[in-house]
Amino acid sequence: MASVFSLFFTYIALFASLCFAEDPFVNFEFVVSYITASPLGVPQQVIAVNGHFPGPTINVTTNNHVVVNVRNKLDEDLLMTWAGIQQRKSSWQDGVLGTNCPIPPKWNWTYQFQVKDQIGSFFYFPSLHLQRASGGFGGFIINNRVIIPIPFTTPDGDITILIGDWYTRNHTALRRALNAGKDLGMPDGVLINGKGPYRYNTTLVPDGIEYETIDVHPGKTYRIRVHNVGVSTSLNFRIQNHNMLLAEAEGSYTVQQNYTSLDIHVGQSSSFLVTMDQNASTDYYIVASARFVNESLWKRVTGVAILRYSNSKGKASGPLPEAPNDQFDKTFSMNQARSIRWNVSASGARPNPQGSFRYGSINVTEIYVLKNKPPVTINGKQRRTLSGISFVNPTTPIRLADQFKLKGVYKLDFPYKPITGEPKMETSVINGTYKGFMEIILQNNDTKVHTYHVNGYAFFVVGMDYGEWTENSRGTYNKWDGIARATTQVFPGAWTAILISLDNVGVWNLRTENLDSWYLGQETYIRIVNPEATNKTEFPIPDNALFLRRPQQNAKTSRYIFGNFNHG
Repeated sequence: MASVFSLFFTYIALFASLCFAEDPFVNFEFVVSYITASPLGVPQQVIAVNGHFPGPTINVTTNNHVVVNVRNKLDEDLLMTWAGIQQRKSSWQDGVLGTNCPIPPKWNWTYQFQVKDQIGSFFYFPSLHLQRASGGFGGFIINNRVIIPIPFTTPDGDITILIGDWYTRNHTALRRALNAGKDLGMPDGVLINGKGPYRYNTTLVPDGIEYETIDVHPGKTYRIRVHNVGVSTSLNFRIQNHNMLLAEAEGSYTVQQNYTSLDIHVGQSSSFLVTMDQNASTDYYIVASARFVNESLWKRVTGVAILRYSNSKGKASGPLPEAPNDQFDKTFSMNQARSIRWNVSASGARPNPQGSFRYGSINVTEIYVLKNKPPVTINGKQRRTLSGISFVNPTTPIRLADQFKLKGVYKLDFPYKPITGEPKMETSVINGTYKGFMEIILQNNDTKVHTYHVNGYAFFVVGMDYGEWTENSRGTYNKWDGIARATTQVFPGAWTAILISLDNVGVWNLRTENLDSWYLGQETYIRIVNPEATNKTEFPIPDNALFLRRPQQNAKTSRYIFGNFNHG
């Protein structure tokens, strides 16, 4: 009998440990430094993580606690941000200047956050000083928990592909050009996983360039996660002779549709299911080529990698698979974007279907029309604006200013509509209402595609069209299965409308992902405060918080320091 009771209590203890075990911690060490590489055949300084360019992929599971100790071996300040990771209740870990003081050279700082109720394909990168133009980026995968079904058969493999336009000048040289009022000009090429193009054309591609090769097995299906980590160029991604079944975009499962190619704009992530169903008579091209440009002038701005079957009979040769021929059809790419829809019946990170959140039936509580324009001159300097305001980062991060009740750091007065009159430089922030439902119309009056990202959230892309947005445009909104993602494109001379449920307390960056425009001020922040000020909706300031100066009301007596502020 005693043995029966012992077995019974052992079972109960095991059951309890399975049901109530805390979510595990996953630890990473990142050493961020310069190395010399020649991705386009020209030796240059790039930013590596742990000696690798690109950096390693972070691979975790829903609800894991992620701990990343970042050691800064650059010669300038550093912050790492985690694009698309929502940082629930913890904007302290977001890694942008509105929330964090930067990590000084030769210092380290440990990020700790939970990937709460998220799945999908994301990436990380350095957020300061145009550094992403020199590297420092890598993939970030959040896998489903085993108890949550995925809406497709488990793939035979998982492949991360980082694409992006690239300059042989490093980020400091690019900064100097922007500071001098110059445009960055045409990129020197496109990289795929940090490598230059396969020599598909002996005139366009010099000999000796290292290219990426993706090894696969015939008959197998792979999940291929593609991220545009570039500076400012929209890219069309395609794999020769292979259909790409779109399955997920930035943490949302999509209605599954086949594409022969897909436009992936700066800062966007998508994952495809690709079956290796060809005869392997040769290797196959993987292509990422520039969009919405003069193709005869931009031919060199093309990334080419190789897809190699294990039974391949020869090297790839001949012309590349063609990009969409839509020079005179500006609606092609927009219609393709509209076709990306939310899979409302699939479970995401939780057991309930994604579509159980019926965003289309929620009343909007606040509306902002954010309009951009080509570069403007303010106080003799070239700047970029949103609604006539070019953002100036404060010397004290906004979230720290709130924590210590510092006055005059920023203004909570970002306009609902574009200002009239001359553009201005301000630290102007959007005042979001906790548990409100915000509609944002992104109006692009520039001549190139812009992508916009909101930290801390996935928003619903409910509409886009050419021309000026009006109240009547709401009649075209998708109120049922608009994709939920963190980054959306806005075509030139067009608008995109998004809806955000403001349930994540903190200070959240809203920016263009086009690095040149971001650097020149095209951003702001959404500040969301719970008036009850409870730890249930926002975690306390972390014990290891970095401070540029001790938070004191009297600026004359403030001592500038780097280090941890003992707030206990």
